[in-house]
Amino acid sequence: MDELFLFQFPSIPNPQNETPQDKVLDYVVPMDGSGNTHLYSSMGSGAAGNDDDDDNGEKKKLMHRDVERQRRQEMATLYASLRNLLPLEYTKGKRAISDHMNGTVMYIKYLQKRVSELSYKRDELKKVLNSTGFDHGMSSDGAVLSTAVVHQSLDGGVEVVISTGFGARALTLSRVLELLVQEGLDVVSCVSTRINGGLAHTIQSE
Repeated sequence: MDELFLFQFPSIPNPQNETPQDKVLDYVVPMDGSGNTHLYSSMGSGAAGNDDDDDNGEKKKLMHRDVERQRRQEMATLYASLRNLLPLEYTKGKRAISDHMNGTVMYIKYLQKRVSELSYKRDELKKVLNSTGFDHGMSSDGAVLSTAVVHQSLDGGVEVVISTGFGARALTLSRVLELLVQEGLDVVSCVSTRINGGLAHTIQSE
């Protein structure tokens, strides 16, 4: 029997039979001085870069959300503080922030008008007190004269500080209260202190 010899030739791939998967990885084989070869995937670095971009995008979104949440919390705190400063009549029955802002504008205008009115009354009261001829010191007959200081208080009212002496020309508390009423001011409080034989009165009015 004759012997049969089988020879197997390596198959040569047909470019037409290549699938897209065969072309996915493109390997670069550089040679170094030692003759060793290193395989690098041209797709590997690109995939890692895409992952980094996705991570950076997520971090930016999270940071933006945190900043926005913190900003809203700060604004809510400021709105609450502003609402607490307003009188009840400017916030009663109003829940919207826009209503509170409108109420704030109205309240500021009211305060500006009130300050102007009180400043005018303060100046008029100074004129009245000066016209009475009261002064500080000792008169020729030994009587202690009176002094009066008028200024605007921190709460927007008018504060009058007078020191009453003794003698016919001394300024009395009743006279000062009468002048305040004539100027349209309401007396809120009056504190008296004895100093050097006389009395010092601090009158708060509005």
